[in-house]
Amino acid sequence: MTEPVLVLDTNVVLDLLHFDDATARPLRQALDAGRVRCVVSDATLGEWQRVLAYPEFALDAARQAELFERYRSLALPRSAAVDPTLAQCSDPDDQKFLELAAATHAQGLVSKDRALLKLCRRCASQFRIMSPAEAVRWLGDAPA
Repeated sequence: MTEPVLVLDTNVVLDLLHFDDATARPLRQALDAGRVRCVVSDATLGEWQRVLAYPEFALDAARQAELFERYRSLALPRSAAVDPTLAQCSDPDDQKFLELAAATHAQGLVSKDRALLKLCRRCASQFRIMSPAEAVRWLGDAPA
C-alpha cells in the first residue's frame, strides 16, 4: 500500500519546520518516517521561498536556504492545473493549494487558514481539508 499524499499550506510548513509546533510535530515525524508524503508545485514552493524572506521571521540567507531545502527534500514536485469545476477559495492566494490537491489526487490538504477550512464540505468528494490536529488524528487512523 502506498503512503497517503498531502498538500501542506505554507503556514503549516512553517509550524513543521521553523516553529516546531507541538500540535504539528507528529505530522513532521510521519513525513520524516515516510508514512506520509507531501506534494508541492512551483507556485506553492515559490510561496514558501517568499515567506521565508519575510522580515518578521528574521531568518538569514543561510537559514532560509536550509528551510527551503528541508521542505523540498520532504516533498514530491508535481504540476497543478486550473480546474474550473473546483471550489473557489475566497482568498485567491490559497487557490493554488486546492488546485494542487485536486490535480495530484491527494488524500488531504492540511491548513490553518479559515478560507480553506471553510471549503471542507465542498471538496470532500475529492480530498479532505484538515487542520494540523485533524491531520494527525487522521494519520493515526490511516492504515499503516
